[in-house]
Amino acid sequence: MGGRSRKAVGTALVLPPLAWFFYQQGMGLTQQLDCSTGGLPVGPAAGLLALLFCAAAAWLGWPVAAEGRKGEMPRFLAWLAIGGAGIFALAILLQAVATFIEPPCWR
Repeated sequence: MGGRSRKAVGTALVLPPLAWFFYQQGMGLTQQLDCSTGGLPVGPAAGLLALLFCAAAAWLGWPVAAEGRKGEMPRFLAWLAIGGAGIFALAILLQAVATFIEPPCWR
């Protein structure tokens, strides 16, 4: 596995949790500073951006997962990155849907 593939798999492993963390913390910060900014359109737009980062991570991991030989560690890590991207995308999606359902200043 080349150096470029290692960087791609490493990025694919790290990107989804970072996207989720920054989405969650960013939305929490907007709620604390001015609760009206946490709803439409900021919440869904930020969620869409975070989902794009998860999709990019899956896209980076896919070539390594598809081309690697069975039993190789890079292939396993690439599949782990793709699965993690899906799990974190689901978490981000549920949080973004919550910005549609719950009013931003409701406590």
